[in-house]
Amino acid sequence: MNEDEKWKYIVDLDDELLQGGVILSEWSTFLINDADTAFCKGAYLATILTAVAGIESHLRFEYQNQTHKKDLCLYELIEYSPIVNELKQELHALRKYRNQWVHVNEPQDDEELLDNPSKVENEIEMVAINAIKLLRQVIYMEQFV
Repeated sequence: MNEDEKWKYIVDLDDELLQGGVILSEWSTFLINDADTAFCKGAYLATILTAVAGIESHLRFEYQNQTHKKDLCLYELIEYSPIVNELKQELHALRKYRNQWVHVNEPQDDEELLDNPSKVENEIEMVAINAIKLLRQVIYMEQFV
């Protein structure tokens, strides 16, 4: 996809998933905008990291007070939120994928990056496309008409 096609993908997701209105925090709005920009500019790893941050920010904004607990980790926010199980599973998979990039346990284990960078880049791109979709599924869960 070129940049225009990526923006169209985002607009199409918005058209498909947003049927009413939503209230977002300024933090979430900023992170969503940054994730969208990173995606459209081809910064796919940045897209994933920022999309997950946007998801976490929104879940914290919407649901943390309902749990009567403070300082929940992303895993707990996903688990305690009223999210259907299929979406929870997808969010956990995205969270784990993000974690492997944020918490590199063995940076010397870089053969895959060196030997087959296009495979890694393609994988990251596919995850980024999904991250943009999951971000919107989360922020559009609680709509009003």
